Amino acid sequence: MARTLLYVIPLALIPALGLMAWRHSSHSHPRIATDAAYSTELMAGIGRMHAAMSSAQHTGDADLDFVNLMLPHHRGAVDMAKTEILYGKDPQMRRLAQEIVTDQESEIQLMRLWRQHYGESPDRSTQQLRRDTQKEQ
Repeated sequence: MARTLLYVIPLALIPALGLMAWRHSSHSHPRIATDAAYSTELMAGIGRMHAAMSSAQHTGDADLDFVNLMLPHHRGAVDMAKTEILYGKDPQMRRLAQEIVTDQESEIQLMRLWRQHYGESPDRSTQQLRRDTQKEQ
């Protein structure tokens, strides 16, 4: 399990590092107000994802731990995609973002149903995700 986390956590950081590099190189961009709102929302989503992933309870069960980490990871992807839909201009990227929302929401539902069937009570990160999801609906 610890070995898996050594691979999962760095992969989760890639979007954040890319965004930081993009923000650093875009100081002269003409859409500063839009970029600031976009960046703020994107970073907030990434922050929620990292907080939820780091607070996920580890059970020692590979399947359950996978689901406990993937739920906030997928929610983070949905948040980032919704930000792209709201602020993005490129039709292909907006379409990709919509596909991400659809696919990831479906997978989130599948994992939640699996976990209910598995018989586990929600951990703190999932309770927070549920509150976030209820706010969105």
